[in-house]
Amino acid sequence: MARIAGVDLPKNKRIHIALTYIHGLGRTSGEAICEKLEIPVTRRVHELSDDEVSRIREEVEKSGTYQIEGDLRRVEGLNVKRLIEINCYRGQRHRRGLPTRGQRTKTNARTRRGRKRVTVANKKIAPTK
Repeated sequence: MARIAGVDLPKNKRIHIALTYIHGLGRTSGEAICEKLEIPVTRRVHELSDDEVSRIREEVEKSGTYQIEGDLRRVEGLNVKRLIEINCYRGQRHRRGLPTRGQRTKTNARTRRGRKRVTVANKKIAPTK
């Protein structure tokens, strides 16, 4: 099993798709890495040699071209924290847990707002005997 940047890559996926399991790498980046290292994109992860895995690991982790995993999460968190701190509109939306990019919230937006809470009015309490 190939382990790159602290992430176990799935064995049966093509290498450029498996690289998308690393936070900060997408399909385009995965294909670019394979092209640069001259690894065919049709290769599956379990078919890679140890040398190829180490070359991919070196390209992703040590080159500094890609911001991945912990560093990227930290930067994103600091960006959100800055927006909240300066009290801009986007920061207020982050603080309240609402969509930040102009989506409607009267209906939909369940992912950000959470499940629907239904209040039950005039609920009768069962009499005790």
